Amino acid sequence: MRIGVLAVQGAFIEHEKMLERLGAEAVEIRQKKDFENLDGLILPGGESTVQGQLLKKLDLFDDIRASINAGLPVLATCAGLILLAEKIENDDTVHFGTLPVTVKRNAYGRQLGSFTSNSSLGNINDFPFVFIRAPYITKADPQVEILSEVDGNIVGVRYKNQIGLAFHPEMTDDTRIHEKFLNLCRAAAAKAA
Repeated sequence: MRIGVLAVQGAFIEHEKMLERLGAEAVEIRQKKDFENLDGLILPGGESTVQGQLLKKLDLFDDIRASINAGLPVLATCAGLILLAEKIENDDTVHFGTLPVTVKRNAYGRQLGSFTSNSSLGNINDFPFVFIRAPYITKADPQVEILSEVDGNIVGVRYKNQIGLAFHPEMTDDTRIHEKFLNLCRAAAAKAA
């Protein structure tokens, strides 16, 4: 498996280390030529506004959005979730807009609002969720599968080829979510072959 990790800004190295632990090849996406022959894509945490601006400046934006719409599996964490969201609460900005949800940025407050919580994501039980200046989803289209809620807030969803998480699985030693994502990538590659 050859998985692209958006590496223009934010916490991408932890995702790369997780992929390598699982035997997948992690490809840093820094420029247009890096975005080729991938089996999946990870959009990491960081600053969604900065990432969105850099994606356009580096001429990566349209290629990535088209690939997501064409079915490329995507795992988006924290700021990555904001990049995918169709709407951002109290903000007219839309980045890729491929995930039919509304997100609230910094929904738990700023840095002091960071916390951990053990919860479930779909059939993955007792997973350590790490929230860092995290968003959460305030509204989801009925077609979106809700995978996880914490304190009544939606923090994990799947829609077709996209998995959106408000938390950081790459900041833990637990590989189960990345394994699930790689299985999604394998299934998509087998279907395309």
